[in-house]
Amino acid sequence: MTGKGRELADVMERRKVDILCVQETRWKGSKARSIGAGFKLFYYGVDSKRNGVGVVLKEEFVRNVLEVKRVSDRVMSLKLEIEGVMLNVVSGYAPQVGCELEEKERFWSELDEVMESIPTGERVVIGADFNGHVGEGNRGDEEVMKDRW
Repeated sequence: MTGKGRELADVMERRKVDILCVQETRWKGSKARSIGAGFKLFYYGVDSKRNGVGVVLKEEFVRNVLEVKRVSDRVMSLKLEIEGVMLNVVSGYAPQVGCELEEKERFWSELDEVMESIPTGERVVIGADFNGHVGEGNRGDEEVMKDRW
């Protein structure tokens, strides 16, 4: 693979990253593909112009993948067993501020559904772009905790 995928694999190799969640992949489809340098990308997207999520694994961990849940182009998860430990890796991409409330609620519902499906005792790692904003000027949100500190 060339381009962004190969560039990502090179950075992961250089920084010794074995597992990485990615958002805004903008790749259509529900696949797993090698991106070079010994890494494989599991991804899901419905539109090549927006959204899309994925999880990149070092090839040596691919055989440890027990389950891939591609919920939507905003939420997906992988379940791996590594040295007897069940690890769930969840990749998420929350809608931006300007998106419709229905789309935001759907994202949080999908994420909640994935989290609720993970059995107690299994490990969970979430890598997500929650599109959060902090500071003053965010629709009056700063008033929520006013006078409580």
